[in-house]
Amino acid sequence: MTTITLEIPDELAAQVVALGGRLPDLLARALKSEPATKIRQTNGAGVSIPLYREITDFLASNPSPEQVAAFKISSAAQERLEDLLDKNREDVLTAAETAELEAYLQARDLMILLKADAQSDE
Repeated sequence: MTTITLEIPDELAAQVVALGGRLPDLLARALKSEPATKIRQTNGAGVSIPLYREITDFLASNPSPEQVAAFKISSAAQERLEDLLDKNREDVLTAAETAELEAYLQARDLMILLKADAQSDE
């Protein structure tokens, strides 16, 4: 097993410690999801979407379990997701849009795991 050292705020460190041994499992599940694999296969790199920044900024703010459970994406991100889903239903997504949609689904999966964990802490 590899050890990785990260510098994070003390408040976030406390939350990571509270996860106990579940952090590697949460990270592995998020990184090994099928959408992540498809994104790399589509364009050889990751897809950068504003939703990732929203989630990262939110998590960096050291939210309480209640705030994690109540988290919702911005209206702009929701509109983009709905546009991608409409195009997907019409079978007119480009390769880049397909990768973007998969990235949204990966972000959704991560937030589902975090919300479930937050609700179990309440």
